[in-house]
Amino acid sequence: MKITFYGQNSLGLEIDGKHIIVDPFITGNDLAKDKVDIQQLKADYILVTHAHQDHTLDVEAIAKNTGAIIVSNFEIANHFEAKGFEVHPMNHGGSWEFDFGKVKYVNAIHTSSFPDGSYGGQPGGFVIEANEKCVYIAGDTALTMDMKLIPMRHQVDLAVLPIGDNFTMGVDDAVIASDFIECDKILGCHYDTFGFIEIDHKVAKEKFEMKKKELHLLEIGESIEI
Repeated sequence: MKITFYGQNSLGLEIDGKHIIVDPFITGNDLAKDKVDIQQLKADYILVTHAHQDHTLDVEAIAKNTGAIIVSNFEIANHFEAKGFEVHPMNHGGSWEFDFGKVKYVNAIHTSSFPDGSYGGQPGGFVIEANEKCVYIAGDTALTMDMKLIPMRHQVDLAVLPIGDNFTMGVDDAVIASDFIECDKILGCHYDTFGFIEIDHKVAKEKFEMKKKELHLLEIGESIEI
């Protein structure tokens, strides 16, 4: 499983020749828009954790270009289906076996509305299992006790956690989250994009190292494999 970071919460996953884009917000991200051409991205699926613009901005453009199936909660799926896109609706606690692996939609503590203020359902995260590997993509979330449920069913190899604070949990809570999910390999996301979520990379890494954990802060376009 190859995971590429496109800034904010945007990821690309490559699994057995299938391409999955998560929360595409690239053209509106000053840190990413000159480094990533969305017209060149491959996508068989687009996974959306919630409806906020910094997670949905480029969904339509990528789906139009690739024919990708949009996977999200029921309300977000309905929103895009009404615009003519192919979708797969999910809801919390549910899972589905796709042709690249098994996906479960799990709880997140946040809000979810489209840029026009319309309802975007309840926010969530994804647990993806494929080729005997497991990645947990938390989405935008506060630290929550629900994270303790994940290792009861899944052995997580990599957790993608927001660390920018202010709108989501920060570094200190992300360290605790890694304990809750029993995963010591963390990919940080949702940081530096705006002034409210700028972080000190050195301090963040040191806090994880103190707990004998790995925090990966990838450059935009850089990849990690599990």
